[in-house]
Amino acid sequence: MPVRAITPDYCGEMKDKVENFHGNQIVYVGWDHHLMFCAAFAYPLPPETPFRVLRDQVMPEAFSLHPQWESIDWEQTTWLLDGAPFVPQLDTGLQAQGIGHKSLLRFQTPELKGYQNAGV
Repeated sequence: MPVRAITPDYCGEMKDKVENFHGNQIVYVGWDHHLMFCAAFAYPLPPETPFRVLRDQVMPEAFSLHPQWESIDWEQTTWLLDGAPFVPQLDTGLQAQGIGHKSLLRFQTPELKGYQNAGV
């Protein structure tokens, strides 16, 4: 998710380079149409983290606060990686699947429309 300066002569040191995260990379994760969360969550994770660990151990830390979290049917869930359709391989590491530093993962749960259908 690159940011561009509005002036061509701007220069400065990027503080969010992958080298500054001690072997981790930042992965953003958002739950589409669930307005209880105003933005994607940022997780610093080792690039070799299996997707299953992200989904089953990391994401619940924040997303389980939503009353529909326990109702997710992961078989029906669709994913986007940096805006493109994505099918995660649960036992493969993040980086091996093209999930890089500052990638945005979004998931959609077609059967769930947010608290009291607020995400419709």
